[in-house]
Amino acid sequence: MSSLQALCSGLPLRPLPENRGRQAGVPHAPVRTPSLSLEEKQLALRNALRYFPADVQELLAPEFAQELHLYGHIYMYRFCPDIEMRAYPVEQYPCQTKAAAAIMHMIMNNLDPAVAQFPQELVTYGGNGQVFSNWAQFWLTMFYLSKMTEEQTLVMYSGHPLGLFPSSCSAPRLVITNGMVIPNYSSRMEYEKLFALGVTMYGQMTAGSYCYIGPQGIVHGTVLTVLNAARRYLGIEDLAGKVFVTSGLGGMSGAQAKAAVIVGCIGVIAEVDKAALEKRHKQGWLMEVTDSLDRCIQRLRSLWKGLQHSVIAAPGWAGVPVALRLCVLSYLVNLAPLGKGRCLAPSGFSRPLPVRGAPVLLLCPSREARKRKEVLSLGYHGNVVALWERLVHELDTTGECLVDLGSDQTSCHNPFNGGYYPVQLSFTEAQSLMASNPAVFKDLVQESLRRQVSAINRLAKEKFFFWDYGNAFLLEAQRAGADVEKKGAGRTEFRYPSYVQHIMGDIFSQGFGPFRWVCTSGDPQDLAVTDELAASVLEEAIADGVKASVKLQYMDNIRWIREAARHRLVVGSQARILYSDQKGRVAIAVAINQAIACRRIKAPVVLSRDHHDVSGTDSPFRETSNIYDGSAFCADMAVQNFVGDACRGATWVALHNGGGVGWGEVINGGFGLVLDGTPEAEQRARLMLSWDVSNGVARRCWSGNQKAYEIICQTMQENSSLVVTLPHKVEDEQVLQQALQL
Repeated sequence: MSSLQALCSGLPLRPLPENRGRQAGVPHAPVRTPSLSLEEKQLALRNALRYFPADVQELLAPEFAQELHLYGHIYMYRFCPDIEMRAYPVEQYPCQTKAAAAIMHMIMNNLDPAVAQFPQELVTYGGNGQVFSNWAQFWLTMFYLSKMTEEQTLVMYSGHPLGLFPSSCSAPRLVITNGMVIPNYSSRMEYEKLFALGVTMYGQMTAGSYCYIGPQGIVHGTVLTVLNAARRYLGIEDLAGKVFVTSGLGGMSGAQAKAAVIVGCIGVIAEVDKAALEKRHKQGWLMEVTDSLDRCIQRLRSLWKGLQHSVIAAPGWAGVPVALRLCVLSYLVNLAPLGKGRCLAPSGFSRPLPVRGAPVLLLCPSREARKRKEVLSLGYHGNVVALWERLVHELDTTGECLVDLGSDQTSCHNPFNGGYYPVQLSFTEAQSLMASNPAVFKDLVQESLRRQVSAINRLAKEKFFFWDYGNAFLLEAQRAGADVEKKGAGRTEFRYPSYVQHIMGDIFSQGFGPFRWVCTSGDPQDLAVTDELAASVLEEAIADGVKASVKLQYMDNIRWIREAARHRLVVGSQARILYSDQKGRVAIAVAINQAIACRRIKAPVVLSRDHHDVSGTDSPFRETSNIYDGSAFCADMAVQNFVGDACRGATWVALHNGGGVGWGEVINGGFGLVLDGTPEAEQRARLMLSWDVSNGVARRCWSGNQKAYEIICQTMQENSSLVVTLPHKVEDEQVLQQALQL
């Protein structure tokens, strides 16, 4: 087995490592179908061999050609390291700088089999979110990082380490770009070809920027989304007894099961890949697993155990008109009186009375049921379309709507290459067909999307609420011809809102977003210290006085951070995430840096965030879908953020094409900032984190968002160096109408 020292010694060439091929028993990426010509295949092979000296090319060429033929890409399986891939304590890396060691820690975490979706294909999450394009790039990057000084910067071109370049100690140590393809050529078809050639890469968001922290990140985002969805759609704070149905238990979507338990609802999550489902069950994130739709429905119906079944014709009702009995009982369950000729359905809506003489059943919640707090995360091994259609069947045959909230977290940004599996095929049948006949597979996917939307539309006629989770589900459904149109809406709006438009958009506009950190010591005690520091910072901010809307977000995050250890959220590196605004992020960073300085925390801490944030991403169907001034399709914010973070002290920065909603649909960026306890680190954190939030709030303010306007004005009052152009509102819309009549 290799050591870290060997891992940092460059490509192993003499002798070459044994070619062990694909490892059995671990998940592997779907076969890609780039449709290369013979000349393009030769180019792909030539591009791969340029990492190796001439004396080994004759040996490597046939096996690389076989990989290209069998899998549609050259991963260089021979060079997959024979080492336990995980985030080692930072002091164990043979480096000249703390920053380089911290970056190595983050890279190896992204490739940890407990974290990565397809570790041998260097995919962290999302089905195709690459850390590198091949294993030669991994070895070279680790070598360069081990040699890097404080006056060098490592430059990464879509997974390829271009080299170490002279810079200054104030410059970033690492600059990453992923997928920066000329816009007119940034199509899916072109991507498959360019990736097969080894010249570009889809880094998702935090895969290719080395900042993924396992599914904990999306757990927190899902917790906040479901909590705020309940507030908006159901008008409640307590989700006990409410049912949330969704799909996906992979690298990101696997968080949904844990989030359901944390918010206290019943989560039913469909997943076609048995390995992914079993992984979440073994982690304890899924409480139950079944491959039976009957069992799913049975478990949902068991939630009615505490309900009192009252037959209207029971003794004591004799002589009382049926309509009056219904009115009395509907009053008892706090429902509006029902009209004559209607009965109460279990869904809470009135329905026509059955044929004369048929028994009428009323389901009335008892006190026992109201007091009982049922929490469940149920994994259904099967296709989510079948689950949605079964829920429609139950509604149509019994009158019961067994679901309150719904969404989807399939990797629909990549629907035709393993991101979405059609209901007509089994998992293995689908994998085979997508490789052997992509056109037929695409047709089945689009038919499946239409069926899924049809079922959701039927349920939405009841008191059920659905939202798009930013995975391009509604966008791909629209392209498939599904009924998702919203009449009179703009290009970024559909029949159902994205979670940014209705649920998280105002949170972003106030500067709140997914702030995170990693304790590079690998010591859980260091993480516990940071948890306490973060909670105390937010509590002190509340005590000092904040707006009610800000206080609500702080309270949600204090609850999260206080309960984080109990929920066993760490997978891989010792990391934590919470949503915070600019003031909170800076204060937490300063507190952590001071704790490192006085040795309460034993090693440097890496600050980062999801690219899915206030300023990090321009994505018209997700992060910027609530931008209505026409600039939702412009990417100035994300690019400026990347440049601005680099100028203000980030240890590394990344800029990506693609992420979340797919290739060519989004530009996004992120950063890593190493806190080492020095005054310089504190200064960098203050400057960079302030910019990293204010950039996005200012842009949202200029687009006309009132909450962002208020926040940026407050921030300018607190910092006289910040001067932002503020918009003037058109007070009289008739001015526009009259002007356009010319």
